[in-house]
Amino acid sequence: MWKFFKWFFGILILLTALLGGFIYFTNWYPADTQTEAIQKSGKAPRLQAQQKVKILSWNVQYMAGKDFIFFYDDGAEVAKNVATRPSKAAIQKTLKEVAKVIIAENPDIVLLQEVDEGAARTDYQDQLEALLLLLPDEYKVSTSAFYWKSLFVPDPNVAGSAGMKLSIISKYNIKSATRHALPLIEYENLPFNRKAYEWIKQQFYIKRAVQEVILPVEGGQDLVLFNTHFSAFAQGSNTMQKQVMKAKQLLDNASTKGYPWIFAGDLNLLPPGNSFKKLSPLQQAAYQEKTEIEVLFKKYNAFPSQAQADSSEASKYFTHFPNDPRAKSPDRIIDYIFYAPNIQPLQAFVKQENTLQISDHLPLIMEFQLKK
Repeated sequence: MWKFFKWFFGILILLTALLGGFIYFTNWYPADTQTEAIQKSGKAPRLQAQQKVKILSWNVQYMAGKDFIFFYDDGAEVAKNVATRPSKAAIQKTLKEVAKVIIAENPDIVLLQEVDEGAARTDYQDQLEALLLLLPDEYKVSTSAFYWKSLFVPDPNVAGSAGMKLSIISKYNIKSATRHALPLIEYENLPFNRKAYEWIKQQFYIKRAVQEVILPVEGGQDLVLFNTHFSAFAQGSNTMQKQVMKAKQLLDNASTKGYPWIFAGDLNLLPPGNSFKKLSPLQQAAYQEKTEIEVLFKKYNAFPSQAQADSSEASKYFTHFPNDPRAKSPDRIIDYIFYAPNIQPLQAFVKQENTLQISDHLPLIMEFQLKK
């Protein structure tokens, strides 16, 4: 009997060690704060004090287009065909469409979310590199911060490598780039076996972040840009509240130092006001009626604003067009541009024209002026 137990526990320890090794060596563990590389294709000019600057922020949905309903989408339960990846043709078509929008709008700086690199679902392509090849040479500077990286995700819907990043493209010089980790999804009050399962799953999945870049301004204070993509599918936890507070900490710090700053991205949160009540009960399940983002709205300027979201023209500001056969048009605001008090906005809009079939999100565009 003792010999049996020795063999049993020996095998158990070996299997545990093998599982631990597989988890550890397959996945990626970024620091809470880490410096990121800046890529340059020539000498880029510096921003000038009191210059007008135009930015474009866009979740490009890993260049998948709008021809698919994916396994994680709201419409998956009613769709006839559910996809695990886009087709090669759709990826190449979408890359060209994204480039066409950027060229037409001619922003000085582009902030992108959901850009793949090294992912099996997008044929291991570096999508930022592919996009840059389609853009004018004046976009000389770029930098990225990963928020999903794994050699192999043992989920049948992925069953391969994952790589997804935040990326910033600029016509102007960037002097530093930093990745700030956001709090991970944590579920409280779960039994031990469920907590263990969620912990293991988390090792293979998305580790959200805020990408920060600093652009030097000739004759003025440096401009700070933040690019981010908050968690989705975090219901039943206080993850969104924690991520909002981390963002607020970064913005408060930049404000204390007197920096002009822009904070943009896909926050997966509704604006305060009446937006929650306008959604169907099924859609409401993904959000809190008292939105966690209200903390940022109370302290800082935002586009779209609460007034715009609650206006009779709210549809002009919708940023999300779900991959759901029941959704016939964009139906909510979950993407934003927040900006510092010492930023002077000149114009801001959601570009809906000629973008509805490119991604499940729409690009947000703002032109502003730097103050001395």
